[in-house]
Amino acid sequence: MKKPLDFVLLMADDDSDDQDLFKDALEEYYHPVKLRFVADGEECCDYLKRRGRYADPESSPRPGLILLDLNMPRKSGKEVLSEIKADDSLKSIPVIVFTTSRSPFDIQESYQLGSNSYLVKPNTYRETLDLIQQLASFWFNAAELPE
Repeated sequence: MKKPLDFVLLMADDDSDDQDLFKDALEEYYHPVKLRFVADGEECCDYLKRRGRYADPESSPRPGLILLDLNMPRKSGKEVLSEIKADDSLKSIPVIVFTTSRSPFDIQESYQLGSNSYLVKPNTYRETLDLIQQLASFWFNAAELPE
């Protein structure tokens, strides 16, 4: 596994059960990733722009990859995605939409806004583990990501 041990994966998701499921599966499969969570779209933007409690880069390191739920309070995933891709300092960070929606409209719009991938959340721990293995194989091993 070629990514450095300080690789940060930021997951923006307001569902704590989804966060826990993903965290447990990631820890079982791929230990070197530092996983950070934000619970809504506004908090995601604060983290990325180092505002408020996320001002310290030591405790809020820049992510190498973002998993972004579409349905979040305060600011939707689509709004966050649009902001990320409009910001020259953030737009090179790959963003994977990670949501329950299978809507063709949501898929199309997410890609139009600049999503690098669109994944539908699995329903079980086993499916989540399988998805993480695929995600890690591509994004952490095969893909060359920006510094």
